[in-house]
Amino acid sequence: MFTSQVLLFFAGTLAAIPASHALAGPPSAAEIVAATDKVRNPQQAFRVSLALVEYVNGKARDKVELAVHSKFYADARRFKNLVRYVVPPRDVGKLVLLNGSNMWFYDPASKASVRISPQQRLTGQASDGDVVTVNLALDYTPKLVGEETIQDADHKDRSVWHLDLGAVTAEAMYSRLEYWVERETYRPIKAKFYSDSGRLLKIAYFRKYEQQLGATRSKETIIIDAVDSRLVTTMTYSSFRVEEAQDAWFQRDYLPRFKEE
Repeated sequence: MFTSQVLLFFAGTLAAIPASHALAGPPSAAEIVAATDKVRNPQQAFRVSLALVEYVNGKARDKVELAVHSKFYADARRFKNLVRYVVPPRDVGKLVLLNGSNMWFYDPASKASVRISPQQRLTGQASDGDVVTVNLALDYTPKLVGEETIQDADHKDRSVWHLDLGAVTAEAMYSRLEYWVERETYRPIKAKFYSDSGRLLKIAYFRKYEQQLGATRSKETIIIDAVDSRLVTTMTYSSFRVEEAQDAWFQRDYLPRFKEE
């Protein structure tokens, strides 16, 4: 549960590899991003439950629960994603499909699927592009800004690499990211997301690292609006599990027939 104490802290201030597997020698920016991708993402087909809660000035206003199905395709080194709405009841059965650079929203009431942008608001400060599994190393050219010490979401000092990532493919969810990655573990600690015009959209902190599907991964992301820091959304991950996701699930024509097994 995201506490009011943490919310107040962020209002005022504005997804690991064990050390034994750390890269040998000083890593390049590209190597850092590739390593943190493996911290963020299981390299196999998996399912995870995701609860999003929107807070306004420390008070919960809206909640959405999702089931996210992700399948890794080794030939393309990419994930395909199918997101299913679980809560609230009015949205049960709605789906979001990410296949390459195409993202589709399916509504069972109309039985229609429409193209959407990854930046389309899902709830609060979270967009559809924030809940799917992606490999940043494929979609961005990173530059190492430097080494810093920053505070994480729990006010603890972390020694990090500061990276600047510029989008180079149509699959990139944002045109630019700033990324802070812990040096000893390659765990993402903080990120900033920018629009195509260069405007800062939001700030994210990654916390509550636990062992999940072969690595220590973040179980909570805190997203803060860049303009109004009273607007905060949490994304909490649970029930990670490997699954045998069918290739058909990730095709637009299959959306009306999708049933989770």
